[in-house]
Amino acid sequence: MEPKFKPSLLATAVFLAFGAPAMAQGQTLELGIDDVTVGEDRTDSVLPADGSSEALQVEETRVIGTAEQELKQAPGVSLITAEDIKKRPPVNDLSDIIRKMPGVNLTGNSATGQYGNNRQIDLRGMGPENTLILIDGKPVSSRNSVRMGRSGERNTRGDTNWVPVDAVERIEVLRGPAAARYGSGAAGGVVNIITKAPTDKHSGSVTAYTNIPEDSAEGDTRRIGFSLTGPIVDSLSYRLYGNVNKTDADDLSLNEEYSAGVTPPAGREGVRNKDVNGLLRWDLDPQQTLEFEGGFSRQGNIYAGDRGVSSGGSELLNELANSGKETNTMYRQSASITHRGDWDFGTSQVVASYENTRNRRVNEGLAGSSEGSPNTGESVSELKAYRLAGEVNLPLQFAFEQVLTVGAEATRDELDDPYSMSQNASNGVVVPGADTGVRSGETDADNYAVFVEDNIELTSRWILTPGVRFDQHSEFGSNWSPSLNSSYKVTDTVTLKGGVARAFKAPNLYQSNPNYLYFSMGNGCPINTGNLGAGCYVQGNDNLDAETSLNKELGIAYDNAGWSAGLTYFHNDYKNKIVAGMGNGSDPVAVVPGNPTATNPNPLGQVFQWENASKAVVSGWEGNINVPLLGVEGEILSWNNNFTYMIQNINKETREPLSVIPKYTVNSMLDWAVTQSLDLSFSMTHYGKQEPRRLNSQGGQATDAELGERERYTIFGITANYELDETWRFTTGISNMFDKRLYREANSSGAGANTYNEPGRAYFASVTASF
Repeated sequence: MEPKFKPSLLATAVFLAFGAPAMAQGQTLELGIDDVTVGEDRTDSVLPADGSSEALQVEETRVIGTAEQELKQAPGVSLITAEDIKKRPPVNDLSDIIRKMPGVNLTGNSATGQYGNNRQIDLRGMGPENTLILIDGKPVSSRNSVRMGRSGERNTRGDTNWVPVDAVERIEVLRGPAAARYGSGAAGGVVNIITKAPTDKHSGSVTAYTNIPEDSAEGDTRRIGFSLTGPIVDSLSYRLYGNVNKTDADDLSLNEEYSAGVTPPAGREGVRNKDVNGLLRWDLDPQQTLEFEGGFSRQGNIYAGDRGVSSGGSELLNELANSGKETNTMYRQSASITHRGDWDFGTSQVVASYENTRNRRVNEGLAGSSEGSPNTGESVSELKAYRLAGEVNLPLQFAFEQVLTVGAEATRDELDDPYSMSQNASNGVVVPGADTGVRSGETDADNYAVFVEDNIELTSRWILTPGVRFDQHSEFGSNWSPSLNSSYKVTDTVTLKGGVARAFKAPNLYQSNPNYLYFSMGNGCPINTGNLGAGCYVQGNDNLDAETSLNKELGIAYDNAGWSAGLTYFHNDYKNKIVAGMGNGSDPVAVVPGNPTATNPNPLGQVFQWENASKAVVSGWEGNINVPLLGVEGEILSWNNNFTYMIQNINKETREPLSVIPKYTVNSMLDWAVTQSLDLSFSMTHYGKQEPRRLNSQGGQATDAELGERERYTIFGITANYELDETWRFTTGISNMFDKRLYREANSSGAGANTYNEPGRAYFASVTASF
């Protein structure tokens, strides 16, 4: 499609051109993109009409991009390219490489350590539930079909494994204020996985990959994927990709040294994945394109002995783990229609999308010490997500050169999870507000939003990007999310950038449903109230407020002839985090009588709710430095580094950590283009100390092993890529070269911060045939 709105597309081209040298090493955008993208001077030349060879100079023009393009140059933004993925191929999940970016960790959504090896992307310590996953700009919500337990954790691997590794064109990681424009769930940031687009020539590839750990108790990986693309007729093209993957679960023997009962602390789950996705692109005319996309994915786990609360385990858990049983399988179907226009007045985009997730699980305990432990029988929860969104970008010449963006979005989520609503009250207790008898598993929520952004060139060096988003949610009401970002080019090589934005997260469909109950079975009552004879309950609350965060960042960047460096300070004031009131010092919302007995003549049940907690603060530093050692701008030998240092990550009232993350992280990579066909990459990641929470789930002081810290450690790796010719490419390498192994020393937080395994030395290889 030949663009009419040249400023928008030219800005994108410059974005990619200037980002490529630094980003080829998977480093951050703090310095990978020069600010010439916005506000660049251009002088074009044309040949005179008389046919003489001397060019005439045309009047100088200015080029400015959209607010979205400008925000992708904010300090808290990183880019991972397909080339980066080749150099550090993920074992199974894209989170393996995303975690190498500044400000990114793998954690649970709390400091409990539940499901410790099922860690997800956590941006700037705000937790996985505050990280919004997108595929080609469309939100992915499959993990929301998984029940959220009392601790705030879901037994899920998250949503970063729905796109096969070889289908990825690039991954954009937006942290801080730049992500607020995306609405609910983006308070920590956004991970946007961009897939490869159709091409105008027929091509395809097949890739086979294997990963073999040195320790036979750790799971092997085998996968094979393919992609096809090309034209059908002049105005019609297609893209098709697929993937089959299996990673075996860790053996029960791996952590048996730390076994406190029948079942050792669980290692890493295995997975069985199948994916297929097709896209049809229709160029209606030079100004319009229409895309139809549909996909199907299956993700099944291979059980490794995990459970939510119980430390002892059981023979049933051993049997499930030793048999390679799938205890949960998720089927995801997606479909979308996208229209893009490039008009005389600007550009437009409209997207209608649908996502259906069927979550089939072995039933898990819903109460007390059995919560989260696989039991008998199976059930299915189903989540349907509908979305209609559109925006228009309008270049304006009003006082300043600017591009105005106006957009709107409507979403609807429908959840049906009858099993999770089946926990009954006991001892004759009647929980106020919950339906009696068989409670419905159906719940839904609607959200409508409008947003306005403006990218304004105040001077040739100063860009200002204000914006505001308004959401109207059926459960918590309205929310305003204003933002202001700015970039100032101090010199040709030094740029100051900063931003502030108010982000939010709506209550999820479990937290806001009064029919969703958790029962403590007596022993889990808060330490400040104790058991009054009829146990304690946590109930969904339909009167919750949205979680909100005021996100601020300020950064400085240097970029010159391949040398780049950057330093960014971030500070998030986080309030109204939604937590289960039990064990957080809250009083019960109701105390109701139970059935009296001879030994307990006046039993009382205490009802707590999901509630908005007190304030929290997250702050720290991010930085990067990229050094060209040999060749023009380091194209032969380059050394690329980034780091994260956390200053605070705490609940202001309890002084407890929001999640267990390293005090600091350093990523370093040395890239060497040995020949035109062979390149080597040497990597190092160093993790600082990780400290656990000091209070247990009942609000009492943690003791003994519960206070265990995870000491700092370092992981090294090496990868070699060899291109034999245009058809064959080979990759091989070693991860964790020096076999620095760490173990999950107890289920949940029984061992403090030692709640996950760091796998040992492994050997990997892949071969790609292109045609």
